[in-house]
Amino acid sequence: MTLIDRALVATRPEPPEARGDVSRGIRDRLLGGPGRLPRESDVARASPYGEDLQLALHLCYEQHYQGYAGVPDTLEWDPELLRVRALAEHRFESALRHDCRHLPDVKEALADALMEPIGGSGVSRFLVDHGELWQAREYAVLRSVHQLREADPHLWVVPRLRGRAKAAMVAIEYDKYGCGRAERMHARLYADLMVGLGLDPSYGRYVDAAGAELLAASNVMSLFGLHRRLRGALVGHFAVLETTSPPAAGRLAEAMRRTGAGPAAVRYFDEHVEADAVHEQLVRREVVTGLLDDEPELAPDVAFGIAATRLLEERLGERLMDAWSSGESALRTPAEPSA
Repeated sequence: MTLIDRALVATRPEPPEARGDVSRGIRDRLLGGPGRLPRESDVARASPYGEDLQLALHLCYEQHYQGYAGVPDTLEWDPELLRVRALAEHRFESALRHDCRHLPDVKEALADALMEPIGGSGVSRFLVDHGELWQAREYAVLRSVHQLREADPHLWVVPRLRGRAKAAMVAIEYDKYGCGRAERMHARLYADLMVGLGLDPSYGRYVDAAGAELLAASNVMSLFGLHRRLRGALVGHFAVLETTSPPAAGRLAEAMRRTGAGPAAVRYFDEHVEADAVHEQLVRREVVTGLLDDEPELAPDVAFGIAATRLLEERLGERLMDAWSSGESALRTPAEPSA
């Protein structure tokens, strides 16, 4: 059995270490510890984009994905955990809505998303022009938090759509899940990429290494996906990813070639150049347009999803660029190589 095969059938990950009172209380509850759950005042004191609150949300959201070792499945719908999660979500969403309060219309918002520079584009340009192999590895480590479950958060929107939007969304997701072939699932291709870079492809392995900026960019998918009222925002988020992916993926493929990251890393990004060029047209013409034809009142939510995605990606890009431009690691903890 290969390293990737072992990783894909491995047991659930251990919960990451707490980063403050809110995440500590949630972690203790998941593991059956004696600590109390955070109170409303605890959540109110936590920075909405900070390490503690973002890890707390990640801990809560993981119960709807693979879960953690030693955590009972019944805690997925634990009323007290859901109560605290709702408080943390309100803190996060309120900050996003305040910081994205000046919204253009959807067409303008999508056009703006394609204009450079934005955070993700800045990182890919840096990697292709100046990046070294250690920085490519760090990029892979950070993105693994959500790329190893690629497409999963967006799938929640499917039963909340109808007609053209639903059909096109399913078509795109089917492609991301490998068109029925497990070895071609995008999450599996990302695991291949990690092995090629000497990294551990196990699900959830590097959450402790990821800072608040990455966790926020990941958490927003679950926030939008788990709430039907935010289906428009999730479509906006998806639209940003699919429309900006082809040029960024092209640069990242070239960066992987230049730094000697290996054929699996190049393959992953080459796949996204080709696939996402098709997805871009589908998401614009069918998913977004289809949704707004059916529910035109959701236009502000789609624009909000676009703006929030750009904001969080720009924050992440700034964090990476600040560290790498100074020759420093962008990781919270060292990324140990695979065994």
